[in-house]
Amino acid sequence: MKEFLKKAKACTQTIATLDGKTKNRILNEMANALVASTTMIVAENVKDMEVGKKLNLEASLLDRLLLDEQRVADMAQSLREISALKEPVGRVLEGWVNDDNLRIEKVSVPIGVVGVIYESRPNVTSDVAGLCFKSGNVAILKGGKEAEYSNQIIAKTLQEVLLKNALPKEMISLLPDASREGVAKLIKEDEYVDLIVPRGGEALIKYISSNSSVPVVKHDKGLCHTYIHKDASPTKALNIAINAKCQRPGVCNSMETLIIDEAIAKGLLPSLYKAFVDAGTKLKGCEMTRKYVFIAPASDEDYNTEYLSNELNIKVVTGIEEAMAHIVKYGSGHSEAIITENYSASEKFMNTIDAACVYVNASTRFTDGGSFGFGAEVGISTNKLHARGPMGVNELTTYKFKIYGNGQTR
Repeated sequence: MKEFLKKAKACTQTIATLDGKTKNRILNEMANALVASTTMIVAENVKDMEVGKKLNLEASLLDRLLLDEQRVADMAQSLREISALKEPVGRVLEGWVNDDNLRIEKVSVPIGVVGVIYESRPNVTSDVAGLCFKSGNVAILKGGKEAEYSNQIIAKTLQEVLLKNALPKEMISLLPDASREGVAKLIKEDEYVDLIVPRGGEALIKYISSNSSVPVVKHDKGLCHTYIHKDASPTKALNIAINAKCQRPGVCNSMETLIIDEAIAKGLLPSLYKAFVDAGTKLKGCEMTRKYVFIAPASDEDYNTEYLSNELNIKVVTGIEEAMAHIVKYGSGHSEAIITENYSASEKFMNTIDAACVYVNASTRFTDGGSFGFGAEVGISTNKLHARGPMGVNELTTYKFKIYGNGQTR
């Protein structure tokens, strides 16, 4: 492990000083290489899918794992979009001259060696590698064992492009020991690793946050809520709620609990119920909800659960105060939405709710690096410090002060 990390650390000065034009050219070469390797990537992914089926993974997890020709093309397009972003390194964030006539600049610089630990989705391998490369960081990637074959071929494809450009392949590496013990070693190596970004299940996040001596930016669970206020447009409410849950249930920005004002529950719940049932959603609800539609009861444990599947809780509330109290109690600080035509209610919700992303009249499914114009994302940070929400290239930089003098002494 130490030898591997030493090699990774040794790359930091080289990658940090690559100019933007060179990085962008190489990212486009990586995109072309992924497309050229589509047949091999899909073939390796078939192996992962076969293993996943033997392990009885849920349909939503298998969907996250799947790579086909279109998804490989999307991975390549993501790298092209990353290459087209503004250069994140060397930005002058602030500049001034102090009383001693020193010219001071606050300038963005790479973080260094970034370890990213993730599960299921193999497209994360190329997305995160591209984001780290663009921002001048060395990437150490640890994907889930369920995507082992896919991750290996994707990483190898990207490394071959580095080697063709006379760059060390250690700029983008898979963690050689992908076991729990390997992760335990990685998160203690603060001499060589500058940041750990865990994204995945609650147990993984908790373990890494509790045991890492390397700084951590958490990408915690997405317990997302949509609140239908009494002044909501019924059409918007129906469309947004269905999209937030059913468009892709197995991702962190999908809704887990739908909250609805009592004043409109009787009129709106039957149509919501029909739409969700038609979409195959398993529904649970509070006592008040069950007065209007016949569904299973929702427990306190249900409200605390990130389903990552086509399951949904429904909660009827007396008004915006109770809705916000419910979100404060159960929310994970990821993404929350209000559906309303009432400006005062929307502003109250936006200003009160403490989450990385807060929406008015839109689906929480938009919490995504691509949707935000970042090209891709390392993940959705639920931290409050350094990075919050979709974490793109700018969030993979820190800063230093450059001070220009003319012989000044103190």
